[in-house]
Amino acid sequence: MVGLSRRNVLALGAATAAVVLLPSRVFAASPTEMPLHGLSAFGDLKYPAGFTHFDYVNPDAPKGGTFNFAPFSWVFNQNPQTFNTLNSFILKGDAPPRMEMCFDALMASALDEPDSMYGLVAETVTIAPDRNSFIFKLRPEARFHDGSPLTAEDAAFSYKLLKSDGAPDFSIPLARLTEAVADDKQTLRLVFDGKQSERLILSIIGFPILSRADIEANGFKGGMRPLLGSGAYKVGRVSPGQTIEYERVADYWARDLNVNRGQNNFDRLRIDFYLDRRAAFEAVKKGDTFYREESVSRSWALDYDFPSLRDGKVIKHEFSAEKRPMMQAMALNHRRERLNDLRVREAVGLCFDFEWARRNFFYDLYDRSQSMFELSDYRAEGKPSAEELALLEPLRGKIPDEAFGEAVLQPVSDGSGRDRKLLGKASKLLADAGWKRNGSFVENTKGERLTLEMLSDEEVLSQRFSPFIENMRAVGIDATSRIVDTPQYQRRLSDYDFDVVIAAFLFSPSPTQDEMEQFFHSRSATMPGTRNYAGISDPAVDVLVDAVGAAKDRQSLIIAMRALDRVLRARHDWIPNYHKANHWVAFWDMFGFKEPKPDYAFPIEALWWFDKDKAAKIGKA
Repeated sequence: MVGLSRRNVLALGAATAAVVLLPSRVFAASPTEMPLHGLSAFGDLKYPAGFTHFDYVNPDAPKGGTFNFAPFSWVFNQNPQTFNTLNSFILKGDAPPRMEMCFDALMASALDEPDSMYGLVAETVTIAPDRNSFIFKLRPEARFHDGSPLTAEDAAFSYKLLKSDGAPDFSIPLARLTEAVADDKQTLRLVFDGKQSERLILSIIGFPILSRADIEANGFKGGMRPLLGSGAYKVGRVSPGQTIEYERVADYWARDLNVNRGQNNFDRLRIDFYLDRRAAFEAVKKGDTFYREESVSRSWALDYDFPSLRDGKVIKHEFSAEKRPMMQAMALNHRRERLNDLRVREAVGLCFDFEWARRNFFYDLYDRSQSMFELSDYRAEGKPSAEELALLEPLRGKIPDEAFGEAVLQPVSDGSGRDRKLLGKASKLLADAGWKRNGSFVENTKGERLTLEMLSDEEVLSQRFSPFIENMRAVGIDATSRIVDTPQYQRRLSDYDFDVVIAAFLFSPSPTQDEMEQFFHSRSATMPGTRNYAGISDPAVDVLVDAVGAAKDRQSLIIAMRALDRVLRARHDWIPNYHKANHWVAFWDMFGFKEPKPDYAFPIEALWWFDKDKAAKIGKA
């Protein structure tokens, strides 16, 4: 972390105070010292105690069939192209997507609410008067897959283990947890240090509960032995790096709970792994893969015209995107000294000609992203409001002046692919930063070239950004692109061994402080395996991240997030790329599903079901 003078400390403290003094309403509708069936950060719960099922499910959905799909999203240390471990909760190794479906948690999310959780393993939760402790009453019928009871001792053990040995996805949110205690077999008490964001509890009550006996007997490490779970699915057939199948647990203890009814309908979930996207696409055409979401605009525009689709056996469809902030951007790694200058980072961004790429690569299917929190209320627009200025003014002189004006927008090129005006501005910024032209490239006073390598594990990304590389070379940056295999790519991401990478993330509908810390806080800058790929370590940014955690109602959360967005955009740590408004999906017409889809997530493998009649019509019975 950058050292602070007394003046800096006072300025940063004033910014935090501006949020703390807002009216306190977090969990205002959640009384203390009373067992509750659910928790919501802002406002009342949609579903009352005793509800039968979520509105977005079909409670009578039949069970059966196999769903062979290509995951479009993944979490923790998971990898959609290969895997070498079945432990999804540690930093080391690559795990297969959907491993989390084998484990239950204290509470489960409602996908049609932005920030509500309802009891799963925990039947109720009671908030202590000081709101620093939460007491969970666990269901006595909860069981692991081997039939052993799931107790408060297992839950307490899991939280302490994930805090000490889990990946940063777990250890960062759990940093404020001081105690995890089993008061008895069915009573778990979680205690925090009082400095936590009040919404932190909503993050950690979704963490997996592991078997203490299993971990103590077999260890908590990588390898192809699955950890003992308690969820709707368990690991079935495995071919390391190639295929995994998850089998539905027929006697799953929570199959009839309201938070599960109508879900987890397939007897088997199967994922085949392909290093080459063309091979993965051919698997859909042949009917080996039943569901695929497309991410390449050229393919969506041109490739989805094959016999099975023309015959109506395969459906090409667009589903609306979730109402959640998303970010797709290039991270410029500050850990490289040459990228630690804002002027250099801005110059790099000026070399990306989106207008040319949209016409020539993207078939006009993408829109330019501007924000770190695109498609949400957290995107800053125009000049800062008075409430935003209350957070920003104490930081004046510590953040770029541009944060106080119109929200920074990405430059609009003339679409030529080589916009002289933008490239001229980039050249001037490099010169101002001390990089002088010497032949084809710029050099610093030590005679060192300004080198930049864009790292990727996908050929298609390298192709998309080749004109970007050429433009950087035109202004004197010795820019190159390198494609590595997926395991090496994941290792280099975890170790921050790169200059520039492209990443896409979907944030929670009501982002929490620990979530923002993963991406933008000093605390995550030196911790291996976080999402702080840019290496941001700035006390002023830390204050705004803390302000997100201190927000007391939805409006103050929006204010804090917009202020953070303004500063991040003005710093040019991440260069926003582009986004699309819908999911581009192709699937064999053998499934049932309920529409409209829920607003805040789209787990088709949990919500859809196998339709025997449809399958028979297309020869897939």
